[in-house]
Formats: sequence, structure tokens, C-alpha cells
Amino acid sequence: MQDQASVSFKSPLPMFRPPSIAIVGASERARWPTQIYKQLREHGYAGAIYPVNPRSSEVWGAKCYPDLAALPEPPAHAHVIVPAPAVQGVLETGVAAGLKTATVYAAQLGEGSDPEIVARGVALRELIERSGLIMCGPNCMGFNALREKNFGYPNADLCALTPGSVAFVTQSGGTVQYIGTMGAHRGVDFNYLISSGNELSVDLADYVNYFAEDDGTRVIALFVEGIRRPQAFMAAAAKALAARKPIIAIKTGKSQKARDSAQSHTGAIAGDYGAFTAMCERYGIVVCQTLDEMIEMLLAFQAGRLPKGNRVGWVTTSGGTVDLLFDYLDEQSAIATPEFSDATKAVLRPLVSYELALKNPLDAGNPVNDAHDAKLCAAIAADPNIDMLAWGGTPPSGSRVRDPAVTRSIADATDKPVIGFIRMGILTDQATVKFQNEVGFPFLQGLPAVIRALGGLAFYGARAGRKVAPLAPPAGRAETLAGAALDAALAKHGVTLPRSASVASPQAAAAAAETIGFPVALKIVSRAISHKTEAGGVRLHLGSAAEVERAAHALAASAAKAVPGAVIDGYLVQEMVDGVEMIVGARTDPLYGPMLVVGAGGILVELVKDVSFRLLPVTPADVRAMIGELKVARLLAGFRGRPAADVEALIAAICGLCDFYLDHRHLLSDIEINPLMVLSRGVRAVDVRMVHAGN
Repeated sequence: MQDQASVSFKSPLPMFRPPSIAIVGASERARWPTQIYKQLREHGYAGAIYPVNPRSSEVWGAKCYPDLAALPEPPAHAHVIVPAPAVQGVLETGVAAGLKTATVYAAQLGEGSDPEIVARGVALRELIERSGLIMCGPNCMGFNALREKNFGYPNADLCALTPGSVAFVTQSGGTVQYIGTMGAHRGVDFNYLISSGNELSVDLADYVNYFAEDDGTRVIALFVEGIRRPQAFMAAAAKALAARKPIIAIKTGKSQKARDSAQSHTGAIAGDYGAFTAMCERYGIVVCQTLDEMIEMLLAFQAGRLPKGNRVGWVTTSGGTVDLLFDYLDEQSAIATPEFSDATKAVLRPLVSYELALKNPLDAGNPVNDAHDAKLCAAIAADPNIDMLAWGGTPPSGSRVRDPAVTRSIADATDKPVIGFIRMGILTDQATVKFQNEVGFPFLQGLPAVIRALGGLAFYGARAGRKVAPLAPPAGRAETLAGAALDAALAKHGVTLPRSASVASPQAAAAAAETIGFPVALKIVSRAISHKTEAGGVRLHLGSAAEVERAAHALAASAAKAVPGAVIDGYLVQEMVDGVEMIVGARTDPLYGPMLVVGAGGILVELVKDVSFRLLPVTPADVRAMIGELKVARLLAGFRGRPAADVEALIAAICGLCDFYLDHRHLLSDIEINPLMVLSRGVRAVDVRMVHAGN
């Protein structure tokens, strides 16, 4: 896997800021070329614009040139809006004439499996590598660079936006107009709107790297279908994180066919999306579930304030809203809703009717006036137990009038993040945006999205400015990965195995069980059988030698039926242990590198999918946070009379397994414990399974 330190980037700046633009495929009957020409002319592009079409001498009242070589100056940028078979010739001519950058809109240039289309992509990529051409696309809808007044995306409404500090890049061309239009309608101020397409030249990593360095960009938004250069992308994301520039992303592809061929539960659970979320956690990338949620996130992050923690103080005017918040908050673990301090309650008491409890979220009753709301909010924002303020106020609408100066005092009274929230989606207008700008904080819509936006702020606030250290090289030896050496190495790393014995026959299994002590578990050992339970290769709670011997014969018969021809290498006899079943797996993801999977274990692991993901290495604090994300955490804490499990031993075992894997990752592609039994004292690795590199 490529080292992040060795990656290189292309700058899209020459595309954004060309001194001249040629429109290839210029025609008054063609919609996109005409639209783009009008946008450039009517919205302030200052450079020369050259129509290019060999079949016309004049287009849009301007001289039209037969090709890029015929222009009166070397072409700086070309919007190439011609059918796919003609693209290569256009660009070859342009490059020979000095063409530096281009946008190629056509599809059928490398994607899919059709030999002719694939060949076109190969030829275009070779031209790019040979010439150094900087290109957006192919198979895209272009880009708008609002600061540079370069409008290549065919949508007139998006050209009238006031340039801001949010850069949006999407691999889905049509998504630009939805996010751009709705975002602007709600008050998101974009500086770049980019449809990146198939990214044969400039890709997501290049764009993120550029925006991480760009002084005019404060927030980066991405719609991701696939990441073509993961190591370069992570290097760029690390740069953005260190620069405190949040990345807000949504990714398609939660369902992965690759899971069907995974060699372990760990690989099956993680898939591409699980690995993606682990990468996002490491590099502070905030993941959105929906495009609507992305708008709320962008508004929250555009405001520019980050919290020091995840504790939210809520002010509402409705007991029903409080009840809904409790319901939604119960489903989210990213933010906390602590009680107000006694000092805060003393300030609030005269401001809130005495029949209303001073709890968080606060039902403050019917609003009195803006000044009264400001006092309530200021008191809660000043509470040392609170990191963010969420006020259930609304912008002015209809007959409601608000004094922006009074409402602005809410934000002016604190340096903590402040958001206004509306319990459901509503229609807004430019007056709302104007009011948001005047008061200095956004108004978000829909309680679940509001909660996730606050969680996103807390998530990023805990990571902003972090520098991601490179992994140390592996130093483990092959002889450590088998037999007693493996058992000793795992024990040294906090991974305790049950008392066990490997035997060759049913009779030997019975004798070993008597030595270990009853009850015992019995497992088939066969290189041809990966998942023992699914092949009927496990028997539990065996209480006598005779029972063990009978079970061994039965296991052999079940295995032969499940995997015909499988060679039975022997049997594993283990002490029975009772505790909370966990799965812990470390593997090397082909895109993002070594990663950890922790979750509820046992035979239902892939069905339940109560799992959390991280890239390696991890700290004990990381592992503790992972466990806190799981539903099984309640079981570990002691549930319905069961004793609490030894979480500290679990954390130590997980960290130890990760260290062991990192040191042997050149020899192993995967190591998994399922189940790792967490007892009231200690842990037992009941089933350890390894996949050697290259298998």
C-alpha cells in the first residue's frame, strides 16, 4: 500500500482561473454550450471566450474557430462538449496547440466493460499522463468557480450566488444543482460547486488537498461514490484536519457484494462502507446519512464555532418538543444532555413559570419576547456543564417580527456554538437567510437532523487540529503465528485463551476433557472448514468423557456432510466459559489500510451487526469510545441482574490484539476472535482465527 508521504497532487487552480476559455461544440442549437456561454458573458467572466466548431464561422455573434489550434492564442481552458468519439481528437489538437486545462462532459470514456469505451478511456488517460493536462471529468456536468466567475455548470440560477467559503465536490453531476440550490436557499454560501465525474485527471484527493490549502475555503463538502486514490485522499484529509477545515461527506454503497466472498466475519461486517466510516473517524470526516442532513450540517459548520465537548443545552417552548427530543436523543449517542447547574437554575427560575421544571431540555413555556428569550439562552450558554446551545426559536415569518440586534445578543454573549432549531422542515425565503446572517447563527430544521448536526460539531470539535501519525513498520516473525508461540504471544498482549488441548482422535478428546475439567466445548479442526459453527463443527457444555467421545464422532459426520471431502485434522477441547460474547477483528482493508472491528459476537454477528470500526492504531480511549457506541455496552455494564463484565480487561485485550496484528500485518491479512468472552473478571479468546497474507 502506498505511503501517504509519497503521494502527489494536481492543483485544479488553473481550471478555476483560466485567462481564456474555448467552448468546443459551440452551436446556437446546442443547449449546454449556449447556456455556458451566456453564463460566462452575463455573470462577469473577464477573459476571452472562443467558440469552436468546424461547421460554423460565427456563433452567438462571435467568430467561431474550426479547432483549438486555430485560436489567436494558446487555449488556457476548453469546455469540451462533443460526443465521446470526438473527444480524443479535440484534446490531442488542443494539447499540441498549448492547451493546459479542460472540462470533458461526455460519458463513454473509460467506464463500464465495452471494449471500445474502455479503449477510449485508456487513450485519454495516456494523453493526460503524457501532456500533464489538468481535466475535470469526463462524464461530468462541469463546475462553477464563483470567486473566479468561471461558470461551466449549465444552470443559470447557480451563477447568481454570492461567493462564500463552502466548497462542494460531487461525483454525481446532477447533485450539484440540488445541493447548490437548496443550500443557497437556506443560507449556505458556496465558493465552488464541482461535478468531478469519472476523474481521469483531477480527483477527490486533488480537490480536497487544494481546498485544505485555499485561504478562501473553510468547509469542504463531498458526495462520494468511490475514492480512486485512498492514500492520497487520506493525506489530503489529514491536511484539512490539521488546518481545522471540516469535511462533510455522504457516501453511496452501504450494501457491498464483496461481503459475500469475505473470508471472515470481520471482512463481511466491515465491507467497503464500514472501512470508509473507520477512515472518516480517523480523519475527522463528518458522515451524513442524507442530502437533506448535509444542508443542516453545512449550515452548522459554516457558522464557524466548534464546541469543547458534546454537552447540549436545549431551550424550547413546547413540552411535546421536549418529549420528541428525549425520544430522538435516546437513539443518538453522540451528544449529551446534562442537568443545568444550580447557579444556572437560580438564574432561570424567575424567567420560567413555576409549574415548569428546570430540566434539560427546557420547556420554557410560551415566549414572552425576544429579550426574554435572549436572557434564557444566555443563562444556559453560560452554564459550565454546557458546550453548545440549541434554541427552539424561529426566524421572522408572516406577522412575526424579531429584532435581529436582540437575537444576535444570544451569540454575542458566548463563544460556544449556537443554533436555532425548528422542529420540522418549513418553507423559508431570503428574509430568513438575511436574518441568519444578521444574528450570526443558523436555524436548522427537523429534530433528528438537528441532533445529528450537533453531534457532528461535537465529533469534529474533538478532532480538529489533530495530526495523524504514520504507522510503524511491522516487525513480527512467522514462527510466532502457530502453536505454543502464538498462545504465549497472545497472552502477553492480554488475550487469554481458555484451557485447551488439541488432539487427533475422539478417544484422546475424552481424555483431554477429563484433564481440563468439565464442562467443556469441543470443536472440529480442519483447514477446509473456516466457520465451524456453520458446518456443525461445535458442541458445547459436554459434561463427561463419554459425552465428549460421542460428540467427536458426531462432529466428524456433520463436517463431512457440510464440506464433502474435508480432511479432519483433529479436535480442539476447551474449558467452557460464560460471559458476554464479543467479536474483535483486525484486518487490512485494501483501500484504507489496517482497521479494527469490535462488536457483539457469537453466531448472529453478521445478522445483528452491532459493530464499530476504527483505523489502526487505536488507543484505550478509542476502544472505550467504540464500546460505548454498541448496544451490547448495556450488557457489558450488567443487565437484568447479570454481573458487570470486565470492560478494562476487554479494552486491554482489544488493544493487545491490535498491536499484535500491526506487528504481523505483513504476514496476516486478517485475525479474528469470535467469540471473545468477557467475564466478570478477565476475558477468554474462545476462537482465534487467522487468514495469512496471500490467501
